[in-house]
Amino acid sequence: MKVSAQHVDKLYGESIALRGVDFATADDTQVLVLIGPSGGGKSTLLRLLGGLESPTRGDIFHESTLLVQQTDPLRSFRRKNGFLFQAFNLFPHLTALQNIMLPIIHVHGQEAAAAKEVALSGLERFQLADHAEKRPAELSGGQQQRVALARSMAHDPDLLILDEPTSALDPEMKAEVLDVIEELVEAGQKIIFSTHEMGFAKAAADEVLFLAEGSVIAQGNPTEIFDNPPDERVGAFFSRVMKW
Repeated sequence: MKVSAQHVDKLYGESIALRGVDFATADDTQVLVLIGPSGGGKSTLLRLLGGLESPTRGDIFHESTLLVQQTDPLRSFRRKNGFLFQAFNLFPHLTALQNIMLPIIHVHGQEAAAAKEVALSGLERFQLADHAEKRPAELSGGQQQRVALARSMAHDPDLLILDEPTSALDPEMKAEVLDVIEELVEAGQKIIFSTHEMGFAKAAADEVLFLAEGSVIAQGNPTEIFDNPPDERVGAFFSRVMKW
């Protein structure tokens, strides 16, 4: 998985979310992990890398192909990916089962019976089979997150993009979700994710990007970033989040 950004800025009105982002992964990268303080630009960069938004300035590349907004190749690129973002983006009027089935049928063209089988399997995997007929408002935040994660994985995506996949989970379920992600990594799934779980980031990543104040402060393999922080801001961050 080779992804890169060249001179990328992202503005929302007068607010600068990303500024001067430049990086390129190695061709054989399977797992790219984004870490850094909250508000540093990780979520915005994930949306750009997934082709959901376009930069205000600069270019995003995937496998040397420029991602250009509003093109058929970009829509095809999005369909091949799976996304989990912090807002979950579940349809409030649909049940958990229907939320997973909907993209399988309408985006990926599967028959309803096959889509239901896949969706039920995903719910069972995340211990949600008993909640299949509940709507999002009837689910806890952690349950909604697991439904969204099951939906993101349901079509066997080429690339899985996860924004803080364990943020709303209790410790026991957090460990189970991390185990699922670890299984996906071992099976060869390409993943880009952001996390505050530093131990997991170090264990799972091939490459790490450290973002702060909308810029990439450091890039390297986990040993380079965690064991010998290349910037004092990285070291200061680790001293806070890995204190206990």
